[in-house]
Amino acid sequence: MKKSATATEDTSPELTAEWTAALELVADDLLRRGSAERTRRAYQSDLVQFAHWSVLEQREPAAVDVRQLRRYAAFCGESELAPSTVARKLAALRACFRTLREHGLVEQNPAELVAAPKRPSNLPRVLRPAELSALIDRIPAGTALEARDRALIELAYGSGLRAEELVSADVESLDLDGEEIRVEGKGSKTRLVPIGEYARDAIVGYLERSRPALLSDASETALFLSKSGRRLQSSDVRRRLRLWARAAELPGRVHPHALRHSFATHLLDGGADLRAIQELLGHEHLSSTQIYTRVESARLRSAYSSSHPRA
Repeated sequence: MKKSATATEDTSPELTAEWTAALELVADDLLRRGSAERTRRAYQSDLVQFAHWSVLEQREPAAVDVRQLRRYAAFCGESELAPSTVARKLAALRACFRTLREHGLVEQNPAELVAAPKRPSNLPRVLRPAELSALIDRIPAGTALEARDRALIELAYGSGLRAEELVSADVESLDLDGEEIRVEGKGSKTRLVPIGEYARDAIVGYLERSRPALLSDASETALFLSKSGRRLQSSDVRRRLRLWARAAELPGRVHPHALRHSFATHLLDGGADLRAIQELLGHEHLSSTQIYTRVESARLRSAYSSSHPRA
């Protein structure tokens, strides 16, 4: 008798040899394609969950079809997962069956025919220039950690870097004479990004006086160091930014991505070309960058509604 397909991971059925081999093949393929470590971990977790679910459905990889995938998407929705989480799980399945098809293990990719749930169209938070000035000016740069934080936040906003890109940067990533930094973004893709004057000055001050004070191992290459002399983690960036945002009395929680959003939006406000912003941000697709046109549109609508006599 066929087992219930609505069983949870608590049942943890043993994976078949076919599913184990498929998961290993996909893991190797993601690594070969240069997928980010976070993506690989998330996809692996999603695919293991789906494999267990499929074993309960008594389906091997080659027998998975569109109807089963739609039932699985519905099952995830009934589990009250966020639409973005369901969309990621479907993306993992598309990557899985793409790999299996390339290796001749399935005839087609059934996941390509399953639509992802619509995500809420929340616009990213953007800080006003005055808020950013208040945030950065609040950091006195009197101690080594303060100087590090000031350089970190100046670079995050001045170059639009992700938190992961900030902490993965090495000293040798900098070209201070050329006023740019080499960034390794998602999928191990490298790009060169300009460094603004304010960020450059903050980084020079940090490198000359503060980084040597934090350095405990001469072989450490990381640009930004913790108080113990190790490479910072993304969680450290979030924590320190929250601390200084509270000190500057900024409303709400300020995340590192808000600095990146502000970078892109302020460039757009200043007349920068959308394609140029795409390259600076390291977006693979222009559609990822176009959200900032919606931010600008929302801002203009707000200004119109509050200012025009017949709005």
